[in-house]
Amino acid sequence: MKRVDDEVERPNPLIERVIRDDVRAMHAYAVADAGGFVKLDAMENPYALPDDLRASLGERLAALALNRYPSPRADALRARLRDVTRLPAGHDVLLGNGSDELISLVYAAAARDGGSVLSMVPGFAMFELSAKIARLSHVGVPLRDDFSLDRDATVEALRAHRPAVAFIAYPNNPTGNLFDRRHVEDVIDAARATDTLVVIDEAYAAFASDSFVADLARHGNLLVLRTVSKSGLAGARLGYLCGSRGWLAEIDKVRPPYNINVFTQCAVEFALAHHDVLDRQAGQLRAERARLQRSLATLPSITAFPSDANFVLFRVDSARPDAATRVFEGLKRRRVLIKDLSHGHPLCANALRVTVSTPEENAIFLEALASALREILPMNAAS
Repeated sequence: MKRVDDEVERPNPLIERVIRDDVRAMHAYAVADAGGFVKLDAMENPYALPDDLRASLGERLAALALNRYPSPRADALRARLRDVTRLPAGHDVLLGNGSDELISLVYAAAARDGGSVLSMVPGFAMFELSAKIARLSHVGVPLRDDFSLDRDATVEALRAHRPAVAFIAYPNNPTGNLFDRRHVEDVIDAARATDTLVVIDEAYAAFASDSFVADLARHGNLLVLRTVSKSGLAGARLGYLCGSRGWLAEIDKVRPPYNINVFTQCAVEFALAHHDVLDRQAGQLRAERARLQRSLATLPSITAFPSDANFVLFRVDSARPDAATRVFEGLKRRRVLIKDLSHGHPLCANALRVTVSTPEENAIFLEALASALREILPMNAAS
């Protein structure tokens, strides 16, 4: 008997009339099914909270009043974040359901009809995707071949397009590097002359050697975006925007009410009260990052790039354009999941990105990578 699921869905003309043409042409953000894999594709912290803290957190979560709405401004959590982040006096944080929501809120509040926004490419995909959803033009400024910030091209793009907002990821995703601080400061100064708000995305601050949080007081057109996801709380989905109260008050006007649920408020506030644990885990991952980079450097046909994040970008050196994808598929057959970036920006040709994990999972990845490379090395030699 033919099942309903087997039938081909008929075109719905109402969808074509109601849904925007550009939205129908988009692809939904894809998240790979990681069941049964060593999951190294999403820059997650592999370490859980210690058992005693998990038990204590469980008691707090069980006591929450689920029949009531959450605190609308999460004052206690915001106070904890201000303290942990060491914000300059007169500055505050605005909370979002992950950094993604805050990117959308910045666009909604700051960008006028027909306006544009700017970011570096290759870069975080949501900078451009959120701009498309908001019907804003996106100006992508290519990085240099060594993944450094092209200061002159960025300043010229600011002058030519006068975007409402410029996003700079620091460190950059997917390349992992910190841009030259002097170049970033030059861009902030140039943006002030074009009436452009600069948002520096410090999603990987826990693993980086520099930050612009202390510079907020010096630049009236600067905000810093952060998240707790990379520090071990990805499931909580909390991002926070740091800046002067004047900027945040305006962006807060387009924030949905009660956007941070009670579980997130409770869990993150509790975890930040024990931020020394998260700091130790970040230190372990920084040490593992260095070991992983050294190991990658010993493998044939692999070039690993410097990283200030909890991931490493590496290139499969081959004349064949599908070499990285072949390695990626080889890793998947060995139940290891990383990110194939080779079909995106030209600077990422034959590039793959792996999350830094525990010593055990890093060893599994390296063994699987060596095996996958042996499969294509004859091909490389022949090319």
